[in-house]
Amino acid sequence: MQRRHFIKLTATTGAAILFSRLPYATSTQTTAINLPDEVWAQSGAEWFKLKSTNGSKFSYKDIEVTVKANGNAKGVYIQSPTQQLNSVRLKWKHNTPSSAKYLGDHWERSYGDLQWKTGFNGGKSPWYVIIHDTKQTACFGVKTGANSICWWGLGADSLDLNLDTHSGGNGVLLGNRTLHAADIVTSHGLPGETPFRTDHRFCGIMCEKPRLPKQPIYGINDWYFAYGNNNFDLIKQTTAMMSELVTDTNNKPFSVIDAGWANYSPLLPGDGGWNDDFSKPNDKFKDMHLLGDEIKKLGMRPGLWMRPLCARHDEKASLLAPKIPGRDDPKNPTLDPTIPENIERVKRNFDFYKEWGYEMVKHDFSTYDITGRWGFDMKDSITSPGWNFNDRSKTTAEIILHLYRSIREAAGDGIYVIGCNTMSHLSAGIFEMCRIGDDTSGNEWGRTRKMGVNTLAFRLPQHNKFYAVDGDCVGLTTKIEWARNKQWLQLLAESGAPLFVSGQPEAMGAEQKAAVKKAFAAAAKVQPLGEPLDWMDTMLPEKWKLNGKLVEFNWA
Repeated sequence: MQRRHFIKLTATTGAAILFSRLPYATSTQTTAINLPDEVWAQSGAEWFKLKSTNGSKFSYKDIEVTVKANGNAKGVYIQSPTQQLNSVRLKWKHNTPSSAKYLGDHWERSYGDLQWKTGFNGGKSPWYVIIHDTKQTACFGVKTGANSICWWGLGADSLDLNLDTHSGGNGVLLGNRTLHAADIVTSHGLPGETPFRTDHRFCGIMCEKPRLPKQPIYGINDWYFAYGNNNFDLIKQTTAMMSELVTDTNNKPFSVIDAGWANYSPLLPGDGGWNDDFSKPNDKFKDMHLLGDEIKKLGMRPGLWMRPLCARHDEKASLLAPKIPGRDDPKNPTLDPTIPENIERVKRNFDFYKEWGYEMVKHDFSTYDITGRWGFDMKDSITSPGWNFNDRSKTTAEIILHLYRSIREAAGDGIYVIGCNTMSHLSAGIFEMCRIGDDTSGNEWGRTRKMGVNTLAFRLPQHNKFYAVDGDCVGLTTKIEWARNKQWLQLLAESGAPLFVSGQPEAMGAEQKAAVKKAFAAAAKVQPLGEPLDWMDTMLPEKWKLNGKLVEFNWA
């Protein structure tokens, strides 16, 4: 693409337009971004500016970055045969009006912190960024399943795409292979399209082949009233209670057994122990096959929670990931995901779940176990510096993708997989569902409001484009006022996204049961995608379009 076709942003032309239309029409209104004005690479602590050699290739010594057409995208391909490669940055010149607002995604789950932002404070927009200035909406992103961890940076006169190619906390050693780091895609708002709908459509451009459930997902989960103090009889009791509220027998709900069922080993004499073997149940559960059968008899479909990279407390040191800040708790030794033996162990666990008859598995903690950090701690870097896994020839993104694809292979077509604490952009197209935000609560309404409402509002555009989005449970307990939980239940049930209720038996009175019955009936059917109408002005939208009607909530 010629430089003269570069369309700069001005206050009169609308949002940041760094693309011109392709010479052919497409149903998705895809547009093509121009070649970058600058390309930089980081090796170790040093950054180098690469020199353009023929317009699409940029090089410094033997580091070479090529940007070329790849279908409807611009592919970024990197070679660095002799030097470690930590990161690559593509930079475009462009001006953004001070009135523009922009929205980015999150690395993994969100933490009640998503919002439309203004100003240029050097913040990172993971994976994609949507820019809006009241006249037009522009979208910049990378396709899901990228082999680098990507983020966008917006300045007053520039737009950057940063491709993190670390392998753990050190630069990757590519050797003689070429890394297909990412595919860049862009789009813009269509006439009459709200920014929310543009966001939703753009998610479909970034993920062309999502793996979706065959029917809407809903059900129950014990975590927010049991918090790990669960057992065989409690699961059976709550499943029986909640199954009475199910009216759609053509789409049966799930009963998901959360943490607390797996085998544990004491660390010290008298220590209560810690779940560390997800291939067998502890004495509270004894027979998971039997419990799965009991759940099915009660009219629900059994599911369970697991932590794939959790190692046993007496694990061989050669199988463990290096200890780093955040991954140094003796109660939580972590398997190195680059060691084939460990991946086979993860896959073998899923063989057990299939033998037991479970139809949904929620796997958790993998991003934390790989990086030693939660998403909200990844402001400066994804992980701490100066370490790597056993295999340093793969980027962290490639290591994560290999774990996810191994889980998918092991789960087969008979198990729906929910990724929790997964890199959302890497899990899309692999898992049917994603827990898109941090935990709600059965104890604190403020946490449910922050993590639940904010998460659902700002990541609902990903629903059925990346995966089915799970905004987390309604923690229906005696500790949270029903008038508050009733609103969260209604929003989830009518949003078109999955609904899970964590109902404490003591909190399930006649009014609560009637509301859950109504919510289950709604969530069991295909519904229009809900839309937050005031999301550009608040982090906790109160005005929603649900099933074609305006619904107002009072989160305060």
